[in-house]
Amino acid sequence: MTGLEDHLHGLWLPLVTPFRDGRLDETSLRRLTRHYSAQAVDGFILGATSGEGMTLRDAELERLVAVVRDEMAAGRRSVPLCLGLSGADTARLKERLDETADWPIDGYLIASPYYVRPSQRGLLAHFEALADHAAWPLALYNIPYRTSVNITNQTLLRLAEHPNIVGLKDCGASREQSIALLRDRPKGFRVLTGEDPNYFEALVDGADGGIVLSAHVETATFAAVQAELTRGNQDAALARWHEVSELTRLLFTEPSPAPAKYWLWRSGLIDSPEVRLPMVEVGSELAATIDREIERRMRVAA
Repeated sequence: MTGLEDHLHGLWLPLVTPFRDGRLDETSLRRLTRHYSAQAVDGFILGATSGEGMTLRDAELERLVAVVRDEMAAGRRSVPLCLGLSGADTARLKERLDETADWPIDGYLIASPYYVRPSQRGLLAHFEALADHAAWPLALYNIPYRTSVNITNQTLLRLAEHPNIVGLKDCGASREQSIALLRDRPKGFRVLTGEDPNYFEALVDGADGGIVLSAHVETATFAAVQAELTRGNQDAALARWHEVSELTRLLFTEPSPAPAKYWLWRSGLIDSPEVRLPMVEVGSELAATIDREIERRMRVAA
């Protein structure tokens, strides 16, 4: 699958990475891939924040991609894959682009450099250097509350002119900035929200979709929100949103992806809720809350 810019819309899932006894759990990973590729999901992000990518060794990350692609090839449906990369060293990231150039992916999701807090000129030079070097298209990831630097719209609009930069995961935490970007962006530059609680309002504002961790649960309902808006049925979309909006808070009550992994474990989709330090599994109080919510939704579904 090629042409990421043609597929960067709709509901994308930042797939969790299942572990068991300290290792990549390939059995659970295959189960997740089969389950979600059969859902109304338009693409997967692998090895990014929700996938605990910063704890994955290079060989694990490569295996993660290979298993997901292999499982989709064996099934009825394949969706595009973006590989999450991050780092504060431009030269090292260029090396990572070389090392992954022949992997079976469709593009990259690359976050701003963390900790070093570069200037806007530094951000521009950083992302242009990566885009010039990459074998696959780039989607940028603006998440200043994690990186301590915001990519301004002026910088984003300059970067959007680069032919190998095709979109943005927007976690800028400023609706005003997001609306201005949606208004001024060039044709074909895709903007997907990455803020789960703002999914509905971002779509109303004109975002092309979302990269939504909470869509591991009630996937069809999250997809239906955008489908109803596309059909012009905002009231129906809002009603569907109300069915899942509380999930976007519950699943971030403790650091993500631990709550989502606990839910998926209790639902039988993964064999362990294990996360890697410095993440820890959910506490007993949140676990009990999630258990009650799972039981409530099962009763409603029945």
